[in-house]
Amino acid sequence: KSPKTVLDKIIVAIRSQPAATPNGVSRIAIAKYCKAELEYDNPTKLKQALKKAVSSGKLIQTGQSFRVPGDAVAAAPPEATVTIVEVKEGKGPEAVRGDTVVMKYEGKLEDGSVFDAAPTFEFTLGAGDVIKGWDQGIPGMRAGGQRKLEVPAKLGYGKRGASPEIPPNADLFFTVTLKKIK
Repeated sequence: KSPKTVLDKIIVAIRSQPAATPNGVSRIAIAKYCKAELEYDNPTKLKQALKKAVSSGKLIQTGQSFRVPGDAVAAAPPEATVTIVEVKEGKGPEAVRGDTVVMKYEGKLEDGSVFDAAPTFEFTLGAGDVIKGWDQGIPGMRAGGQRKLEVPAKLGYGKRGASPEIPPNADLFFTVTLKKIK
């Protein structure tokens, strides 16, 4: 029997794909499945149905991913790591553990809202002065270099968050520039 409503199609799409994370299946993956397997391609109605299903409790949303309540949750990846995108290579020696570094940064939440930014921020690398994601994501940078860091909640502020700016279990997205190594 083929799924009738848009929500039925969404649930089939979610249950037909292995979730890569405990959060469920991404909206993009749901849309691709609906188009390829169910010959359904109406992004506007899909988005509306997802929103309605989340508000009525028929789906659980985490970020841009969705799952069906009561369904088995995928196992969390064993070790959290920072995703590093090198935007601009700097010059001079690489920053290493123990160096005092001067950074410029902007931190955003998954929805794109800025929770913190500073033109100058100084700390000792690897000394636990900052979140673990920074201690992992800054080494190897050179003065003038810029990176984008995707910091999973486990390496940021974790289950507690940092109220009121950072909610619990929030992944953090930083643009960091190494101004200088002291």
